[in-house]
Amino acid sequence: MATKKQKLTEMKTVELQELLAKQQEELRTLRFSSAGGRPKNSAAPQKTRRQVARIFTELHARKTALMLGIAENA
Repeated sequence: MATKKQKLTEMKTVELQELLAKQQEELRTLRFSSAGGRPKNSAAPQKTRRQVARIFTELHARKTALMLGIAENA
């Protein structure tokens, strides 16, 4: 089974940017829904934040690789 990082490295940059926007919107809705009362899944915001961080890390690694001229999946 592929890890979460391996799945992200296989995606194209445009797909990662779309996934990032989707995850950020989901995190925003989770924050607002939990502000009103008890959330169904209190661990969901933490998992979403971690996924956003993984995406940012992969995008930054690709940007750095492009600057150094070692582009792989750009």
